[in-house]
Amino acid sequence: MTQEKDFWSDNKKAAETSRELAELKEEIDTWEKLEKDLAKIKDASELSVWEERFKKEEIKALFSGPYDKKYAVISIYSGAGGTEAQDWANMLLRMYSRYSESHNFKSKLIDISYGQETGIKGAVLEVSGQYAYGYLKGENGVHRLVRLSPFNANNLRQTSFALIEVLPEIGEDVQKEIEIKPDELKMDTFRASGPGGQNVNMRSTAVRLTHLPTKLVASCQSERSQAQNKEKAMEVLYAKIYQRRLQEQEKEKKDLRGAIPSAEWGSQIRSYVLHPYKMVKDHRTEVESPNPDEVLDGNLDNFIEAELKIIKND
Repeated sequence: MTQEKDFWSDNKKAAETSRELAELKEEIDTWEKLEKDLAKIKDASELSVWEERFKKEEIKALFSGPYDKKYAVISIYSGAGGTEAQDWANMLLRMYSRYSESHNFKSKLIDISYGQETGIKGAVLEVSGQYAYGYLKGENGVHRLVRLSPFNANNLRQTSFALIEVLPEIGEDVQKEIEIKPDELKMDTFRASGPGGQNVNMRSTAVRLTHLPTKLVASCQSERSQAQNKEKAMEVLYAKIYQRRLQEQEKEKKDLRGAIPSAEWGSQIRSYVLHPYKMVKDHRTEVESPNPDEVLDGNLDNFIEAELKIIKND
């Protein structure tokens, strides 16, 4: 495809194809290097290191979804509870940023709404890198925190909730299939905001798009121009509409089978307990960690691997 004469006539499609080619080459190079390094191993310690590298690549065999290789868009929403819940949402934003960093993914904050005192009401984090969506898709759902509140004068135990939504990067082929008409869009512009509610931009370059038929909303304030922010917000909006369509199709299938549809965004998937004991527990896989500080610093590998195995079996 890249050798065709008119390959660069569509710059966006050409860039996407070039990226796919580079990722395939990288994948082949990785496996070839693993094979060569295995032949050079001389002792048990070298073999142990090699096995860890092999395990990281082997887990990719669990990725069978059509969008698993794509980038991911993580939306974080604080639950009821004011400052406490907003601080929890901010802790999750840091957790996923640290996870991305440790896996050589690039993370970019494309939208954020700060709390009045501290923390965030919501944020959208774009995670780019091969298999980003495959790794992170199982994080969808409600995350629960139990701790002694630093915002309570009596230092009482507090339970907070935050909702995580993970969407895949959507290609042009799917965007054409969805087709958002101009009269179905409402666009609002505003100034990018900072902590405490102050505006950090003099110009209203940030964009909020509302898809009127579905009431779905997407915002972006990370780019320099209004046009760039609109383009990025459109990408997120397409992903949300596509995800809604898939959910409706799945609901129809379950209704036909006579099953009760699950509330995908409403189920509590994981608890992070900092008091009276320390424990992180995933309620779907039963995987636990006695070190919540490590987990909140982005060490999610054991949880994500177990999630992937469940998704694969489903």
